[in-house]
Amino acid sequence: MTDELLLEQAAKGSEQSFQILYERYRDPIFRFAYRMLGSVETAEDVAHDCFLSLIKEPTRFDSNRASFRTYIYAAARNLTAKRYNRFGRETGLDELADEPHASDREGPAARILDDELTVEVQRAIASLPALQREAIVLFEYEELSLAEIANIVGVDANTVKARLFRAREKLRVRLDRYFRIGRETATLKRA
Repeated sequence: MTDELLLEQAAKGSEQSFQILYERYRDPIFRFAYRMLGSVETAEDVAHDCFLSLIKEPTRFDSNRASFRTYIYAAARNLTAKRYNRFGRETGLDELADEPHASDREGPAARILDDELTVEVQRAIASLPALQREAIVLFEYEELSLAEIANIVGVDANTVKARLFRAREKLRVRLDRYFRIGRETATLKRA
């Protein structure tokens, strides 16, 4: 069943349809807000407020303008921007649910290095300007297309591409020492 049909049914009072939409989008919206704001508590508030506004005004969605996925991310983006502007970016890197690492099979030393790199990547992403961070999070983590991101943020796809390019360049520079160390180690092993 499509998101749009589920929302239509939810607008008519179907709690089950709303629950399905909630289950589909709660975690992605939370992750997006978390990566933008750096706070589990604030991300939970954004996700909650996003769905609360959907319950209150389901008719605000117009399927002629965007897909539901684009609409819900745009709503989350607006709520995130309001929180960011009102309270300033929180700097804490709260833990997300641990995802299994390939290094779990390689032993504790590999796991420690993986965790260190994960923290550094999180810090590097958090240090990006908001528009670049938003583009990286939506494209790389939430796996949205350039067209979807462009619809969400209200710019053309080329602007999104430019933001992604600048963000990747800044990440490359900030994380270069981690990848340089990896290249040096590989070179030493070959020698």
